Amino acid sequence: MFAVLKTGGKQYRVQSGDILRVEKLAADAGEKVQFNEILMVGATVGTPLVEGAGVQAEVIDQIKGDKVIHYVKRRRKHSSQRTKGHRQQLTLLRVTEILEKGADKSGVKLAIGSGSAPVTDVPAKPAAKKPAPKAEAPKAVAAPKAPKAAAGGDDLKKLSGVGPALEKKLHEAGVTSFAQIAGWGAAEIAEFDEKLSFKGRIEREGWVDQAKALEAEKE
Repeated sequence: MFAVLKTGGKQYRVQSGDILRVEKLAADAGEKVQFNEILMVGATVGTPLVEGAGVQAEVIDQIKGDKVIHYVKRRRKHSSQRTKGHRQQLTLLRVTEILEKGADKSGVKLAIGSGSAPVTDVPAKPAAKKPAPKAEAPKAVAAPKAPKAAAGGDDLKKLSGVGPALEKKLHEAGVTSFAQIAGWGAAEIAEFDEKLSFKGRIEREGWVDQAKALEAEKE
């Protein structure tokens, strides 16, 4: 029996015993993890996911992919060229079991990306009992204030390939200045690439180098 699972924005067709390389997971070698985003199990197709299905796998090792050479040259006011190598961090897995149902009750650790924070359930506190409020005359409701622009924010549209829509996504993720982007390393680039579905745009467009140059102009 085979299954099609989704992780790291990619889909994989797997069978029990398959060796699989996926984008880095938050797990150590020897640990068992479970994928719950299952698009298909045998002849059962999900809508979009197959309810109760899962794929369990054992982590063999944390590895790096082949080196990719990235070269960028720009003919603009601030002309620049750059050659950079990158090796994607990956997790090597062995598929151990495919579950058609009952995956939500297996108790196996959920497979999540290394840049994702685990979600924990916080028990709700019981609401304190309050005395019944006294009847008061209705008060006029003030009109809601328009949202203010982020204090000290930079015009991120100066970065190559960033328009109003991408700038809005960056603001919603808490990124408002060139200084923040200039300080990104490989881990932050990979995290925002996956979190905001940029598909390699950050490195392809060279935002970090551009942000450093634009930040230097402000000094």
